[in-house]
Amino acid sequence: MAGHDDHGNTPAAWTGVIIMIAASIVGGYFMVAGQPFVGLGAWVGLSAVGVVAGLAMRAAGYGKKPETLPAQRTAPAAERTDEPAPAPAAAGG
Repeated sequence: MAGHDDHGNTPAAWTGVIIMIAASIVGGYFMVAGQPFVGLGAWVGLSAVGVVAGLAMRAAGYGKKPETLPAQRTAPAAERTDEPAPAPAAAGG
């Protein structure tokens, strides 16, 4: 996974994840309170709200922009090479 330096740190991603964490907490509360089907419904429903909120925010421009990708992923195929870079010349002294 070398070179993977962006892990979705955007407002859209954070909003979706926070809503889904809240869904897990609410669902877990109802599970412990003895109402497992209410807990399951709350967890599934609120998780869906988190996904929709994250996707809507991404569509509104709060997600990852394509131009923020690492350079090696956006370089044209003609510029990429599978050969190793040449060794630097030894400094004469």
